[in-house]
Amino acid sequence: MMKIIDAHLHFCQHPRFDEIALLAGHENTDAHLKDQYDKHNMVHGIVMANRSIALEDHHYPDYLSYCIGLDSFCFDPNDVTNQADLTEKHLQRKNCVGIKIYTGYNHFYSYDPIHDPFYQLAKEYKKPVAVHTGLTATPHALLKYSHPLTLDETAVRYPEVQFIMCHLGNPWLVDAISVIAKNDNVAADLSGMLEGNIQCMDDFFQTKKGFLDSMKGWLEYLDRYDRLLFGTDWPLANLANYIEFIAHIIPEKYHDQVFFNNANTIYQLGLD
Repeated sequence: MMKIIDAHLHFCQHPRFDEIALLAGHENTDAHLKDQYDKHNMVHGIVMANRSIALEDHHYPDYLSYCIGLDSFCFDPNDVTNQADLTEKHLQRKNCVGIKIYTGYNHFYSYDPIHDPFYQLAKEYKKPVAVHTGLTATPHALLKYSHPLTLDETAVRYPEVQFIMCHLGNPWLVDAISVIAKNDNVAADLSGMLEGNIQCMDDFFQTKKGFLDSMKGWLEYLDRYDRLLFGTDWPLANLANYIEFIAHIIPEKYHDQVFFNNANTIYQLGLD
């Protein structure tokens, strides 16, 4: 059975996340997540942290690592120095494997100098930076900041930093593919493209055939399956659905790369 790393999930105890999990046929609990991971041979997950950068708020079970997240609930543009100092303390932890930048939710482009202290830390500690791209989950976010094309300038300014374009910039797939093709230091996770619990995946594949064919076509054009990471955006989608979805759009000969090897390498997890 293929081993899987979930390179993008959220592990946050909050009523809204509880509701989302139920719609996906899950429960937003550690016990249920571990049970589902075991069921599907998902051997590890990488949390995109939310809501706080306090050290005491980020303790996770052994099967999870995390990227410290600078989302709109905790990012303070007037206190960047102190927040960078705290971020560094996270990066000194073994299970903190990177930084997450929430562009769109925060009204700054990824290349805005306000992020420079965090990119410098990523460079120093040799840990990647995940960047939200594409659609957002709240109406208060601004899409111009989360367009994947804006990551091009960031990647050029920081060639030593490994960036992960979250959600493949969906729905701007052409722009996302262009940025990845041009910049060797940009990879992408394939999370956040489904939500809820889909009862019949065959019907879904037929109904969404145009979208899926377009995605598969552009991924074939890119032909860099070593830079694509499986991720679920838990608790947004049903895990069984999501595994089937990614297996459908990625050629079988690249499944081990996309479902396990790439995340293991890029996030330096050291898993066997």
